[in-house]
Amino acid sequence: MSKSFSPILDVHRDVSYCVGGFGEGLDHPECVAWGCDGYAYAGGEAGQIYRIDIENGVFEQFAETPGFVGGICQDGSRNLYACSSGSVFRITPQGFAEVYSRGSESVDMTAPNYPVFGPDGSLYVSDSGEWGQDNGRIFRVSPTGETEVWSEDVRTFPNGLAISPGGDFLYVAVSLNKPRIERISIAPDGSSGNVEGVTFVPGSVPDGLAFDNRGDLYISCYRPDRIYRLTSTYGLEILADDLEGTLMAAPTNIAFCGNDRKDFLSANLGRWHISRYDLSEIDNPKGAALNYPALMI
Repeated sequence: MSKSFSPILDVHRDVSYCVGGFGEGLDHPECVAWGCDGYAYAGGEAGQIYRIDIENGVFEQFAETPGFVGGICQDGSRNLYACSSGSVFRITPQGFAEVYSRGSESVDMTAPNYPVFGPDGSLYVSDSGEWGQDNGRIFRVSPTGETEVWSEDVRTFPNGLAISPGGDFLYVAVSLNKPRIERISIAPDGSSGNVEGVTFVPGSVPDGLAFDNRGDLYISCYRPDRIYRLTSTYGLEILADDLEGTLMAAPTNIAFCGNDRKDFLSANLGRWHISRYDLSEIDNPKGAALNYPALMI
């Protein structure tokens, strides 16, 4: 586990507003994601879809879904995929939203939470299930649009997802019942393989995941207001912590943004802004490359 070194960021010096502010801005955003079109994207509590210019610190709402927006990601045609109201919605660059998936033919999605694209264009979606009921699962939507239950091996509120830099594992933040990170191997035929424990995250509710290009894993927590980093050298360590819950307020999803993927941001479900983190103290890591498939459906 963690050794003596710990790069805890000074929340008053190293964490700042990217967009939004105190009492105004975005509507309790849970998600933030970087798009291949040079913008970041986020969702709001009432279904808002926001486009964010991170260089100029401005945003606009350009689309809307029926309800609270969980995770969000983008394909190579600049369509967004957002979890909202028991479905995954596809949102065009012009702001038109339509249902992309409600689940498989036999199993409906209960609480779709976070989507992420794999290297082959498959969209993996965590369905957290009902709080405390241990009925979560992972869906997979094929590049041609068919949805299947991909794995039911991680059931205690599967939340944020990340594809490993090599594309051979799906990492899952498990929020309840021994909060932890697990990973599921992705077989060559696309099926799910073995499930392995990666790390426990005690005393927390892990929510979001992101990799840098060195293979370090970043873990954001709904509770407490904290972000961890998991490295092969130091194990699990606190990256940033806000005991006041102001600049960091339920930092749920995280993303490396910007054209060089060095701008590390978090959404804040408890407030109205997106936070920016100065990672110069840990040599300015660059985010791992994301998958932006060109889907033909």
